[in-house]
Amino acid sequence: MRWLVALACCTACGDSSTAPISFGSIGPLSSDAGKGGFRFGVATAATQIEDMNPNTDWYVWTEPTAQGGLGKDTFVGDAVDGFSQDLADVGLIADMGLDSYRFSIEWARIEPQKGVIDETAIAHYRAELQALHDMGIRPLVTVLHFSVPVWVGDPRAISCPDGPTDTNLCGFGSAGGPQIILAAQAHAVLLAQRFGDLVDEWGTVNEPINYLIASYGAGTFPPGKGLVFDLPSLVAVLRDYLTIHAAIYTAIKQNDTIDADGDGIAASVGFSMSVADWEPARGNKPSTDPDDIAARDRLVYIFHYLWVDAVMQGGLDTDFDGTIDEPHPEWQGTVDWLGLQYYLRGGVTSAPAAFPPPISLTPCVLGFDLGACLPAPDQTYCVGQMGYEFYPPAIRDLLGAFAKRYPGLPLVVTESGIASDVGTRRAEQIVRTLEAIAAARDSDGVDVRGFYEWSLTDNFEWAQGFAPHFGLYSVDDATYARTATEGATVLGAISSSRIVTKAQRSQYGGTGPLTADTVSTDSFCTVP
Repeated sequence: MRWLVALACCTACGDSSTAPISFGSIGPLSSDAGKGGFRFGVATAATQIEDMNPNTDWYVWTEPTAQGGLGKDTFVGDAVDGFSQDLADVGLIADMGLDSYRFSIEWARIEPQKGVIDETAIAHYRAELQALHDMGIRPLVTVLHFSVPVWVGDPRAISCPDGPTDTNLCGFGSAGGPQIILAAQAHAVLLAQRFGDLVDEWGTVNEPINYLIASYGAGTFPPGKGLVFDLPSLVAVLRDYLTIHAAIYTAIKQNDTIDADGDGIAASVGFSMSVADWEPARGNKPSTDPDDIAARDRLVYIFHYLWVDAVMQGGLDTDFDGTIDEPHPEWQGTVDWLGLQYYLRGGVTSAPAAFPPPISLTPCVLGFDLGACLPAPDQTYCVGQMGYEFYPPAIRDLLGAFAKRYPGLPLVVTESGIASDVGTRRAEQIVRTLEAIAAARDSDGVDVRGFYEWSLTDNFEWAQGFAPHFGLYSVDDATYARTATEGATVLGAISSSRIVTKAQRSQYGGTGPLTADTVSTDSFCTVP
C-alpha cells in the first residue's frame, strides 16, 4: 500500500519543475518582521533615463568636444526623457501591478553647484514620490548610482594641479576627499529631511567595486583616473567611498524618522553589490589549473566580499589578502539589507594577468579578452547586445554563498535583466530568475526579500550607450514613446498574483534554450 500512497502524493503534487511558485505577501526589506515577505519591483538610475541633466560628470564626459565636453563614448544627452516623463513612467509601474520602484535621485540636480540647492528639483522629485505613494508603490531610493555632480570631480580637469576648489573637488581619494565626504553627508541629510515622510527604504551606493574600478582603476568611466597600477592611491579612493557610504547611512538613520508606509520602520538602509558567476579559464576554455582557480577565488573575494566585509566588520583590507588590517569602527554595521545584482557568467584567468599584484588576474568583461572568455554551453544564453553569457540558475548559488557568509543579513535581488529586442527572451529571463530565487528561498532557506527587474525602460547603458535594450518597455529613439514588451506583461501578471503559475513556468521557465535573439551571438561568449 505504501507505493499507492506515494503515487497518490505524486499525482496530487504534480511535476515539481513546473509547479506554481508562491511568493507570499509584501514585507519590509529589513528586520525580522519582514522575513517571508517579498517585493516585486523595477529599477532605474537617474543619469541613465533623465533629460535636462547637464551638471553630472557623465554629461560632460560624453558631451561632444565642440560643445565643451570630452566626447567620450555616446553622448547621454536627454537620455530617454525620463525626468519629463517621470509621472507617466510611474503609471507604467502601476499598470504592471508592481509594488516597488528602485530609482536614484540625481545629486547634481539637487545641488548643481556646491552649496546651491535647487528647490525646483526637490519639488519635482517630491511630486514623483507622492505619485508613487498614492499608487501604493514603495520607493527604494539610491543616493549614489554611478554619477556625481561635476564639482565633485570634473573629468575635464581631473589632474587638479591647483588643488580642490568649489567648482572641482578633484574626486575621491584626493585632497578634496574630506570635503566630498562632508558634502555627501549633507546631501543625505537633505534627502532624509525632505523626503523621509514618503521614503522608508534607501540605498547608499550602487555596485561600488564596479564603479570604483571603472572610474578610478581602469579610468573608463568619469572622472577617468587610471590607478590600477597605483594600489595605495586606489585604496585611498576605496577608503573615501566607504566613508561616504557610512556617512550616508548614519545621516539617513538620524534624519528620516517618519514611518511612511506604516510597517514600523522609518528608515531601512542598504547598498547593492554587483555579482557574477566567475569560472576559472585559460585560453578561452574552462580551466582546472590551480593558479586559475586561485585567481577566480581572488576575484570573487574582491568583487563580492571585500566591500561587504569592510562594512560588516568595520575595517579595510588594504592589500586585498583577505584580512582586514585597518580598523574603521565607524563603518561597522552600516547596512540593514544587502542588494545583489546579477547579469553574467564569466571567466577569469591568472595568465596573463592584466591586473597587477596582488590582484594578478584577468577577467573577461565587455570586450576585454586575454584568454579568459568562455564559450557558453548553450549559445542561446549569449546576450548579443552586451557580449556576455546570462546564466539564470547561478543566482541561487550566489544568494546561498552570501547568506552563508553574512548570516542574518536580509538579501534582495536589486537588479537582474537581459538586453534584447525579443520580448520572449526577457520573459524567460524573469521567470527563470524567479525560479532560481524561489529555490534559494524555499529549498535552501535563504532570506531573499525581493526582485527588481532592470530596467523599466530602455536607457543609457553607460559606456555601451543606447544600443543595449534592457527595458520592460522599449523606447522609440525619435519620440521617446514607451511600448510594453512581453517581459512587462509577464512580470505584471506575476506581481499582480504573487504567483509564478504552472503555465508560465512551462512556457518560459526551466533550463533549456532561450528563444533566439535577433542580434548575432558573435560575441565574447561564443569564442571557439
